[in-house]
Amino acid sequence: MTEIDTSVPHSARIWNYWLGGKDNYPVDELAGDAYTAVFPGISTIARSSRAFLGRSIRYLVQEAGVRQFLDVGTGLPTVDNTHEVAQRHAPESRIVYVDNDPLVLAHARALLTSTPEGATAYEDISLFEPARILEAAGRTLDLTRPTALILSGILGHVDGHDRALDLVRGLLAGLPSGSYLSVNDGSRGTDPDYERAQDAYNETGAVPYFLRPVEQIEAYFEGLELVEPGVVSVPLWRPEPGTNPPPIGQHGGLARKP
Repeated sequence: MTEIDTSVPHSARIWNYWLGGKDNYPVDELAGDAYTAVFPGISTIARSSRAFLGRSIRYLVQEAGVRQFLDVGTGLPTVDNTHEVAQRHAPESRIVYVDNDPLVLAHARALLTSTPEGATAYEDISLFEPARILEAAGRTLDLTRPTALILSGILGHVDGHDRALDLVRGLLAGLPSGSYLSVNDGSRGTDPDYERAQDAYNETGAVPYFLRPVEQIEAYFEGLELVEPGVVSVPLWRPEPGTNPPPIGQHGGLARKP
């Protein structure tokens, strides 16, 4: 297994830090605090992204009837992981997590706690190998049946929008009609402080994360049937009743493959 490098900040560990987790190192806390000093709203973005994931999975289970999930770029376990939300509402749900980060791999057992009726699996594969991902997922999922592809905060790590589009299309090509795509990522053009903080982070030597214009996030869903309200700032995607959240620089959506 690849050694965990604790000398360079790592996005999954910093994200974990912003969410209040303990799976991080001093270098991650320093980078996270430096980011927060420029853009205090990053913790809200982290929590809002996680909440969007939960609401979209709940929709998929309760309203779309999906029982299979392929979560690529899993990140470190926190609360309400994909399998926890799905199996809370449908215990028979089957989930495959995909990541190739050694710290995530070290915590895989925390992700693999399934209900007796369902199943979870962890695959140590890079996002840049869609064919391998699909092959491995097929050992746990029946890829002739509708499957939800989850790409939460991962496509921003792909340098080049065209390359990111190709990866999305490659993964979707292996899923049948009736499958769904859930994406949420940081968006450019909404908050200058957010952009400054992200640009500074990208210069630290860590794996960079690229904020995308909203129209580029919308492009991931071309040819698919968007679920209302479409691609929006994530707090505005089917918010909990009685809430009125403000928009933030994180956009996402959910769409069905016809």
